[in-house]
Amino acid sequence: MADTTLMSIPGQIDPVPVARDITPREDGRVDLIGLPKDRIRELFETAGLEPKQAKLRAKQVFHWLYHRGVTDFEAMTDIAKTMRPWLAERFVIGRPEVVEAQHSTDGTRKWLLKTADGHEFEMVFIPDADRGTLCVSSQVGCTLNCRFCHTGTMKLVRNLTPGEIVGQVMLARDALGEWPKGSMAGLDDAEDEGHYTSDGRLLTNIVMMGMGEPLYNFDNVKGALKLVMDGDGLALSKRRITLSTSGVVPAMERCGEEIGVNLAVSLHAVTKEIRDEIVPLNKKYGIEELLEACAAYPGASNARRITFEYVMLKDKNDSDEHAHELVRLLKHYKLPAKVNLIPFNPWPGAAYDTSTPERVKRFSDIVFEGGISAPVRTPRGRDIDAACGQLKTAAEKKSRAQRDREAAEAEQAAS
Repeated sequence: MADTTLMSIPGQIDPVPVARDITPREDGRVDLIGLPKDRIRELFETAGLEPKQAKLRAKQVFHWLYHRGVTDFEAMTDIAKTMRPWLAERFVIGRPEVVEAQHSTDGTRKWLLKTADGHEFEMVFIPDADRGTLCVSSQVGCTLNCRFCHTGTMKLVRNLTPGEIVGQVMLARDALGEWPKGSMAGLDDAEDEGHYTSDGRLLTNIVMMGMGEPLYNFDNVKGALKLVMDGDGLALSKRRITLSTSGVVPAMERCGEEIGVNLAVSLHAVTKEIRDEIVPLNKKYGIEELLEACAAYPGASNARRITFEYVMLKDKNDSDEHAHELVRLLKHYKLPAKVNLIPFNPWPGAAYDTSTPERVKRFSDIVFEGGISAPVRTPRGRDIDAACGQLKTAAEKKSRAQRDREAAEAEQAAS
């Protein structure tokens, strides 16, 4: 069982556990989102159910949470009506609070979310013709201070819990209409098999590339992704999940062994001098050490290449010489690699400029000619600050009063 203490809820006799894997709530109820089936069973036992009944109820509730997407115990029609209030008194089915939702002209969607204790973070959904990718945050803020990244200008507030991480996926599925049709009405599986509704941009892939460094919140990220990959849970293949790191070398092997998802590495430079400047973590774990860890990453192969992210900064890291050195490094370490070239997404006060399209193309051509795939990523969601490196909570960009005025103006315009 997870490290826990007991706390009595006002009006209740039975105490419930409060632990580090549980999303904190002022009302004392335990949020079940983010908890695996065995953990839910433990909580039910602690709250007073007999072991056999706790196991059965945990299985039922887990199915309703992750297969059906319900947010109300009353919708769990195979659980006795007298049992549902008992659950509602002690537990809750949470979602991050939506502070603001924005739609880009290119179809990208961004949500500003708030935790139960009042901290804000963002997630982004990127629709494409053949996939829909959700960019998930792992922390409120970031501690890495990468100089080209707007998120890196924020201070780290805290890690997100497993529930707050997987809750982003749940919320996106809510917004996209991806739960089995009629799930809230309590239809059984036979009735609603195959009847899914969505906006045509199904969530097929997840990238841990939002706010924060996932490997600095390893246990909570692992717990959340295990639920996403659980065949009885959200059942998304590990091949459709990518975790991006700036190079937390000691945790990389553990990530491959214990989580097993695809790896992306924020490389962005091929010399110590430049990478020390733009990715300060390089001073702790240098390029050679990082690439050695990539070469040893469990499961990496030609079929499961490691993605290297490379933001193109004008006159900083975008020369022909840099492109040739990138090819040399990747071949030297015999890495099954793909390089994503990312045009720099500017933000007010940024110290860098965007490489010209001609320079980006030339860089890409050199890497391709070296036998390594180097597509140029099309910037998405720039008009709503949802592109790579632009995530920074609106709490630091505009006041709540300003958001309220905008909401009132939008409502008035709509009427």
